[in-house]
Amino acid sequence: MAESKRVKAEEAEEKDLNIVNEATSETAEGTPASSQEEEIGAEEPLEIFSTADEQMYLNDKGEFNWDAYEAAGGYNNDERKKLDKMYESTLSVIREREVVNGTVVSINKKEVVVNIGYKSEGVVPAGEFRYNPDLKAGDLVPVFIEQTEDKNGQLHVSHKTARVFSAWGNVNAALESGEIIKGEVKSRTKGGLIVDVFGIEAFLPGSQIDVKPIRDYDQYVGKIMELKVVKINNEFKNVVVSHKALIEAELEEQKKLIMSGLEKGQVLEGIVKNITSYGVFVDLGGVDGLIHITDLSWGRVTHPEELVQLDSKINVVILDFDDDKKRIALGMKQLTPHPWDAMEGTMEVGQKVKGKVVVLADYGAFVEVAAGVEGLIHVSEMSWSTHLRSAQDFLKVGQEVECVILSVDKDERKLSLGMKQLTQDPWENIESRFGVTSKHKAKVRAFTNFGVFCELAEGIDGLIHISDLSWSKKIKHPSEFCHIGDELEVVVLELDKDNRRISLGHKQIEENPWDVFETVFVEGSKHQGTIVRKEGSHAIVALPYGLEGFCMNKNLKKEDGSNAKMDDVLDFIIVEFNKNQRKISVSHTGTWKEDEPGSPEAAKKAAPRPKKQEGTDSNAVKAVNAQVEKSTLGDISALANLKEKMEGDGTEEAK
Repeated sequence: MAESKRVKAEEAEEKDLNIVNEATSETAEGTPASSQEEEIGAEEPLEIFSTADEQMYLNDKGEFNWDAYEAAGGYNNDERKKLDKMYESTLSVIREREVVNGTVVSINKKEVVVNIGYKSEGVVPAGEFRYNPDLKAGDLVPVFIEQTEDKNGQLHVSHKTARVFSAWGNVNAALESGEIIKGEVKSRTKGGLIVDVFGIEAFLPGSQIDVKPIRDYDQYVGKIMELKVVKINNEFKNVVVSHKALIEAELEEQKKLIMSGLEKGQVLEGIVKNITSYGVFVDLGGVDGLIHITDLSWGRVTHPEELVQLDSKINVVILDFDDDKKRIALGMKQLTPHPWDAMEGTMEVGQKVKGKVVVLADYGAFVEVAAGVEGLIHVSEMSWSTHLRSAQDFLKVGQEVECVILSVDKDERKLSLGMKQLTQDPWENIESRFGVTSKHKAKVRAFTNFGVFCELAEGIDGLIHISDLSWSKKIKHPSEFCHIGDELEVVVLELDKDNRRISLGHKQIEENPWDVFETVFVEGSKHQGTIVRKEGSHAIVALPYGLEGFCMNKNLKKEDGSNAKMDDVLDFIIVEFNKNQRKISVSHTGTWKEDEPGSPEAAKKAAPRPKKQEGTDSNAVKAVNAQVEKSTLGDISALANLKEKMEGDGTEEAK
């Protein structure tokens, strides 16, 4: 123990002697004593020993006796305070979790040593300074105090954490001042790059990398780029930077110079910068122009990529430009003559041409008959049929078709084409195919309130009026009689070739049953009927074969003086039969009251009746009544048979 104390004392003595020797040597070299005293007095050095004190603690051998010195008490309180003050003045006051500036002392491959003025130096991994390849000894750098002293007495600092702490302040300052900063591209992401700026990740959009579109973002990964902060979102801690902004100012001057020399109609060479679905952007040497898709070619273009490729050089003509908005409209097709000019005299009405379907619409199809020359085939010119359909039912895009030129408008550059003209017009020989009274089968195509439109053949339609649908049924609307797509037997009633109209009839297929009814319901004949309804001053009576009779209320009086009621089944006398108006007037009173209009006596007086076999007529009527209910086409057949039978009986009787 005593030995170690002695060693320490000797080291302190040696140090003090060195200080004294240095001071002595400086004095010996010619430093004035007065100035030396002033310098020592300014630093307020602590006088450790005087000569008398040294003699007191020397032993017999002339060595300093530390035991005697310590036994005497060592430094007093004032001396210790002065020593502490001197030592503390050489150290910096630091606190943990604080950012301070330090000086780079040394640099090697793995670490950077930084002096922050503390009793020990900080060591920072070299990777934290990767963003700054120009770092050298003596540079001032910020560090974050993580721990002032560990168990080994080592100071722990971090430059990366210090950058993060100060990054947002630096970023905001750079945004306000417009300062140019540097950042390392860490990786690529969707739509751009991730850049390390002041230790935080910032987003560099692809559109802000350069004035030209960048297609390969990977080429920038790992590079140091000069950037400008353009946007900060403090809420989400997002930073957007731009490299393009640094060169835009220079380009703006270049744009002004280029715009000042532009003229409409001027032909320039440019480089395809970008291709979109609506056009092509062309770089004219610092300023961009747009070629709209309609100005790429005189022909129809589905997508600009069909004609141009990225980075290719093309010649363009200036169509228009706006100095204020810096917009330039360009064209390519204007460099070649219009195809219509080359078609002069080669297209005549009635001429047959071949083309390719390029566009289909509901109203027709556009056909390209030559490069840049298109014509329209209206849907009505695709078929002779009057039932208009969409163009998709006849043609497809890309299909090669043959057509006929219907009209040519050279001023408007419009061409009208037709397909149906390649086939014979079905109306040319209409008389031979569909003559009046000829019978045919027709397909129901459409209904109207007044009739049914039927198709006899492709392009030939006719109308069945509602009154020509049935002899006996009262039809309010054609849909009550048939349906769309039904096939009906028809007779051609009228033919108008000039106006392309055909009048058809369906009921005319069968014989008019009223011709038979006329022989059955003769005036004065008696028939059984049922009162089905009353309408004001008259009643409607249901007669055989589904016919209805008209009876005035005064003719409903019974023989007992009472009036007939609804659903009464009574005998009625035919008062009047009108075939043209299809009207039958009847009377019940005439069955029992003489001289009453319609009574047998009155009928005999009015006109003599032809002699008939009562039994035969009665039996025939009963047979028909037993087989039919209401008026149907079956009724018509039955009545026709009845008429033939009656006529046959009359012939035999005459014989």
